[in-house]
Amino acid sequence: MLIRPKAGILDPQGEAVQASLAALGFAVTSARVGRLVDLEVDADDEAAAHAEVERMCAELLANPLIESFEIVTGPA
Repeated sequence: MLIRPKAGILDPQGEAVQASLAALGFAVTSARVGRLVDLEVDADDEAAAHAEVERMCAELLANPLIESFEIVTGPA
């Protein structure tokens, strides 16, 4: 899953990345820094795994006040 700061939430890491890239001559107008959490879930099917990961995000992995999350599935 991908966890990112919500729009409008300050992102000091993103600002530092943007400033550093601009200093190197890259034309970057915005940068947001989030995190990737890679999980292998033991579930009966993909829908059950998705539901479990969504619950994990809501209860522990993401702060719903300041972060959004996106669950991305793919091959193991």
